Amino acid sequence: MKQKISLALCILIVIACNSDTSITTPLSKATYLLEAGELISMYQRPHIKILDLRDTEAFLSGHIPGAQNIGRSDIEDSSYSYRGMMPTKCQLESLFGKLGVSTKDTVVIYDDNGLCNATRLWWILQNFDFTEVKLLQGGIESWKTANGVITIDTSIVAQTQCILNPSPSMKYYVSKEDMKKALANKTVILDTRTDDEFSGKTQKKGASKAGRIPGSVHIDWAYAIHFDGDQRLKSIDELESIYGTLHITKDTPIIVYCHSGVRSAHTTFVLTQLLGYTNVKNYDGSWTEWSFFDDLPIEKDSL
Repeated sequence: MKQKISLALCILIVIACNSDTSITTPLSKATYLLEAGELISMYQRPHIKILDLRDTEAFLSGHIPGAQNIGRSDIEDSSYSYRGMMPTKCQLESLFGKLGVSTKDTVVIYDDNGLCNATRLWWILQNFDFTEVKLLQGGIESWKTANGVITIDTSIVAQTQCILNPSPSMKYYVSKEDMKKALANKTVILDTRTDDEFSGKTQKKGASKAGRIPGSVHIDWAYAIHFDGDQRLKSIDELESIYGTLHITKDTPIIVYCHSGVRSAHTTFVLTQLLGYTNVKNYDGSWTEWSFFDDLPIEKDSL
């Protein structure tokens, strides 16, 4: 009998040692991530407000019941001469009021591109101290895989009043002026765009010129997710390996940027919420703003 128990115990130990925990590891580190199974058990509660950040066509073809669809332009300040800037406090309050979202609610955000759009909204809300936010790990596909209900019906919501902190912390925010100071201070500047954008080979629409901010180091934001797979965030060990190439301590000041502050918001989330970096900020205007001004320095590879 003792031999059978010992054998069974050994088998359990082997199974435990060989199990792949890469899917669940991030959840042990980030309170903002939500699995589809968790959302299935709570999505009908009245204080849960779900925001779908896919394009309108994808939303209308099927979405999580009760979800409201918003696009990137809905969370931008259009008063600038270039696109992509973070909305003002008043603009965000107006949008959330129309969506029926108050500061007493929990906002669940999902998309279909590895949480790229979702983390941009997470970043905006963090700056305005709205922290009751959850991001659906794996996006809409994880919901479908978990047999979550899909509907084509659109919901009518009662408008409400959303009043944000009158003196927001802007804790992950960096302006153009902050970036100029960072260049002088030799802060680590992390470019999260593609290789071709970083080198200057590609000039993406919206940018006034090709290139990068001088002294930038490069890690593509997409390295943090299973980009060609289920688009879930990678495990902590994988992420540590990727960003360990920076060879810095986790309290080192870092400013992250991309084309318009969206992909870099994703990297800001990964660094601060999954890997424990304590001094990371996202340059809101990013390359779209920086390249707009002829007096700002740029560099690019010889092509």
